Amino acid sequence: MSDRKHLVPAYGPFAGMRVIDTGSLIAMPFAATLLADFGAEVIHIERPGVGDTLRVLAPFAKEDGKTVSTSWAQDGRNKLSLSLELNLKHPEVKELFYGLIKEADVFMENMVWLEKLGIRDEDLLAVNPKLIIAHISGYGNPAFGGLPEYCDRASYDMIGQAFSGWMGLNGEKDGDPVVGKPWLNDFTSAYAAVFAVLAAYINVLKGGDGQIVDIAQFEVQASYCCDLYTSYTMAGRQNTRSGNKSAAFQPYGLFKSKDGYDVAVGAFGPGVYKRAIQAMGFDLEYYNYKDCSSGIEAVASEKGRELDAKVIAWCAERTAQEIEDAMAKFKVPCSRVMGAKDCLENPHYQSRGDFIKYEDQTLGKEITAFGIVPKLSGTPGKVWRGAPRLGQDTDDILKGILGYDDAKIEQLRASGLI
Repeated sequence: MSDRKHLVPAYGPFAGMRVIDTGSLIAMPFAATLLADFGAEVIHIERPGVGDTLRVLAPFAKEDGKTVSTSWAQDGRNKLSLSLELNLKHPEVKELFYGLIKEADVFMENMVWLEKLGIRDEDLLAVNPKLIIAHISGYGNPAFGGLPEYCDRASYDMIGQAFSGWMGLNGEKDGDPVVGKPWLNDFTSAYAAVFAVLAAYINVLKGGDGQIVDIAQFEVQASYCCDLYTSYTMAGRQNTRSGNKSAAFQPYGLFKSKDGYDVAVGAFGPGVYKRAIQAMGFDLEYYNYKDCSSGIEAVASEKGRELDAKVIAWCAERTAQEIEDAMAKFKVPCSRVMGAKDCLENPHYQSRGDFIKYEDQTLGKEITAFGIVPKLSGTPGKVWRGAPRLGQDTDDILKGILGYDDAKIEQLRASGLI
């Protein structure tokens, strides 16, 4: 890997790693973005004239007649864009793709039609035995088990939330289930994919062979359900929606402030409960933990409901800032529900450098976007370039990695393959 020619600057802990990704919207491309943020060279293969579907996802920003999806501007950064009609029935495409696979560490995809394109795991591992292949799908790759009719189903983020049991836990008790937004299951799946890819990559660095990683989105979201399944198998309890307030302890939920904010106040356990009651100036002996917050029966008791009413009234008489200040003084977790403007103007966000500027390649102008997470002291990530234009790096990739000359590249372009 050390003698490779790389097309991106060297930075971060993954410098030297090369990732080929295919597909779009959202889990797999975002997983690749996370790797790219910390130094991996990511070559994003996009269909000529079409590109990643994220490019056409509203809302849009416009500048001098140019238009870019704000989602693409945020999450397409740090990547190289190769426009390629990825169908291995074309001999020249097969040669090109296998050439890239031979020079790669990771191949990531979230397409469901690999067989139709002639892309098979066994062929890729024959080309590069050290390759890590990551599949991300709604229901999983049948090679890892599962009913074929399920594995063949189409899926999106919302479907994974529903099938996993997660959605049934969110929303008001007597209301409809709530979909976690934006694209919660896609983003959790992306982080699971990064974890799995890096685990396999470490194995290769230790001298092991490449392998296949399978990410089923419903399984990722199911793993976030905490005790949903053990509550049922061990205690016969079917966990259901309980809304924004806990049924087992209080004050824990959203409360409306005088200036119109929803404010989250969280007092879990007797220690924090005591501090919360003190912060609000209530009689702790009367509103004691045992009678008011020690379980479902206490919260639902007459005194428990009385306390809830007092907390609601106390918050309604104060601004969000006053509520936050009072809770902070007594070390009680608390925050108003923030919007984009709140976050951008918040001094803590600003002090941590969470919003950064870089040039979007479509608009050709500097934009402000959310920065790098997590933070590393020795090998931090960075944004070396904003989200690329479709096919922006095609020639550089073909020349710099595969050694193609201008004539060969022009022939591919004339054939509509790039």
